[in-house]
This record gives sequence, C-alpha cells and structure tokens, in this order.
Amino acid sequence: METYITEWLNLLLRFLHVITGIAWIGASFYFIWLDNHLEKPPQWKADQGIKGDLWAIHGGGFYEVAKYQLAPPQIPSTLHWFKWEAYSTWITGFFLLTLMYYVGAEVYLIDKRVADLNQWQAISIGLTVIFGGWLCYDVLCNTKLAKHGAILGIILLTLATAIAYLLTHIFSARGAYIHMGAVIGTIMVGNVFRVIIPSQKALVDAVKVGGRPDPKLATNAKLRSTHNTYTTLPLIFIMISNHYPMTYNHSFNWAVLIAIIIITALGRQYFVLRHTGIHKPSILVGAGAATVVLALAIIPSHLIYSQSTSAIEQTNIVENQTAETDKSVDITHVEEVIKNRCSSCHSHNPTDDVFQVAPAGVLLDNILVMQQWAPRIKARAIDSEDMPLMNKTGMTKSERELISRWIELGSPNS
Repeated sequence: METYITEWLNLLLRFLHVITGIAWIGASFYFIWLDNHLEKPPQWKADQGIKGDLWAIHGGGFYEVAKYQLAPPQIPSTLHWFKWEAYSTWITGFFLLTLMYYVGAEVYLIDKRVADLNQWQAISIGLTVIFGGWLCYDVLCNTKLAKHGAILGIILLTLATAIAYLLTHIFSARGAYIHMGAVIGTIMVGNVFRVIIPSQKALVDAVKVGGRPDPKLATNAKLRSTHNTYTTLPLIFIMISNHYPMTYNHSFNWAVLIAIIIITALGRQYFVLRHTGIHKPSILVGAGAATVVLALAIIPSHLIYSQSTSAIEQTNIVENQTAETDKSVDITHVEEVIKNRCSSCHSHNPTDDVFQVAPAGVLLDNILVMQQWAPRIKARAIDSEDMPLMNKTGMTKSERELISRWIELGSPNS
C-alpha cells in the first residue's frame, strides 16, 4: 500500500509540476515576445510616458497593449502580477525531487559504482549544490560583471560545467542531470522571488507615494528576466532527459549536458532576436549542426564497430549464426537471463521492492513478449546499458553479449 500511495503522489506532483511549468514558461515566452515587439508610440502617447505599444488579435478580439517608460502617474486599482506560476513550479518540483530522489535515494540518486554514499550524505550534497548554485549566481550578478553580459555568461557557463562534472562524479547519471535542472530552476525562481518581484513592488510603492521610481530597479529586474528566458529550454530538456539514457549514460555525460545547454540556449537566442526583427537563421543552422555533431560524437563504440563491418561480412555472419543457432544461442538461457535480470520489475506481478507495476508497461514474462520488446531491450540494456536500473540485479557483460547475439539473430523464440 505504501508503494501505491507513493505512485499516486508521484503522479499528482508530476502533473501539477508540468501544468505550473507550462504556465510559467508560457508567461516568460509571452512577455519576452511582447517586450521585443513593442513599437514606437505616437507622440501623444509618448507625452503620457508610454515607451511602446502594440496591437494584437486573438480569440476573436483586438487587444492594445502599452508599456510605460518606467511607471504610470498612478497605480490602477487592479494590477496583475505574474509570480505564482514560478513559485508553484518550483514548489511542486522540489516536492517531486524529494519524493523521487531523496526518499528514494537508494533507487534513483545513489549509484555505488560512482560514489559510496548513504542517504543523508546524498541529500546534504544535493541541497548544498542546489542552493549554493543560486548563491554563487546571485553574488556574481550583484557585481560589476552584470554590465558585461558576455564575460558574465562565460563565467556562469564555466561554473555550470564545474557543477555538472561534480554531480556526475557523485550521483547516479539520472540524479546528476535532475540536480543540474534543480540548480537552474532554483536560480530562475530565485530571480523572481528575490529580484524581479521586489523590484516591481518597489516601483509600485514609489508611484503610490508620488515619488520617482529608481530606474535601476527596472533594469535589474529586466536583466534577471532575460537570464530566465535563456535557461527555459535547457531546463525543459533536463525535465525529459531521464527518457534518453544515450545522453546521461555516456562516459562524458557532464560534457554532453553542457553541450545540450548551449545548443538549446542558442535556439532560444534565435527567437529572442527574431522578435526584435533580427532574422539570423545561421543561429538555428548552427544549433542544428551542433546537435548532429553531438549525436555522432556519443554513438556507443560497439555500434560503430558493428556498422564498420561490411554488408557481405554481416550477411555471412548472420548466415553462419543462423545455421548454428542451437550452438550459438541457447533460447532457454536467454529467457532465463531476462527473467532473472529484468522480470523482477517488468512482469505482471513484479517482485521488486520499489516497482509494484511494470515501468512503462513493458512486460517480460516469457520469450514471446521478450521477442516483442527486443528493440527496446537492445536500446536500454545493450546500446546504453541503462537497464537494469543502475544494474540493480547485477546483469553481467557476458549476459548482455548473449542477449545482443540473440537480437542479432532476429530474436528467435524457439
């Protein structure tokens, strides 16, 4: 019953996290688009302090939006704030992180092959990196570096690389990626909570008492908001990264993560510029080319060796193996290996202490369904060696080679 309740908590938190994340990122994208599409207003509007305005149509109606140079003469009775999307996303994400990676540290976070940690050591390191990352970022942004975007960007990227390297040498690969996402998410919500909203409140308070708002407040809030928009796509990738072990299971997984962060940030850069009327397709082409280079660079070595064998040699090998199937592959042994190493989770009645329902609905109870799922087995247990999860059941190299040979022969069931 405890596992069943945990699964429901996981579902609800993940669902709420996705919903609030969509609202937050959607608002971020919209306001960046809005700010970059403002046009010079007519003189009579400029005389009223309007910096820019635009017209839009949506849902069968026309909208006119105007932005003041700094603040209006007086605050309207109803002023809409955009903050709870950010707060709710971080809160649900932190609870989900706690449930999955801290309560379940032995399953998802601690990999004894990487570092021999206990649960509390892993949790302490994780929280220190998450909140320490925000503190380092905030200190840097409060220095004169804030006026030198390129230099600050290089320093922050160097810091991110160091964090990624550290995490991948302490936690499981999946745990490392998720914690990098938690660092980025905490920086983003910290910008909202500690800088953007306080700056906006100060602007409102200044107008209410008839004073002149400090332009530095608006400038600082705009800087942090801009930083947030460039980290949205890297964060989205990390949120879905646990589905793609080809990235996090690579021996240089920290470098792969940083490369993806750069590529996705470049993609965002294209659209930010596009909103201002600057069209630079070379940025998207460059990001696409970098993605191809990355994909080629992290191809598993055994796949490269396999592809290097000529078509004729491959045909001869398969023909010889097929003729000697009984000698080269013992189907009963294959079935036994998969049952012993995989079916504790992937069966109608799992015996694993954590997974009470087969993950992703993959069932491996007998040779017929094993044959059906052979491509998935190859991708996760042979190509990326991501399964069994952190090799919990102790699958050996020779067993993986046996399964690989069985799949090469066409996954026969008899």
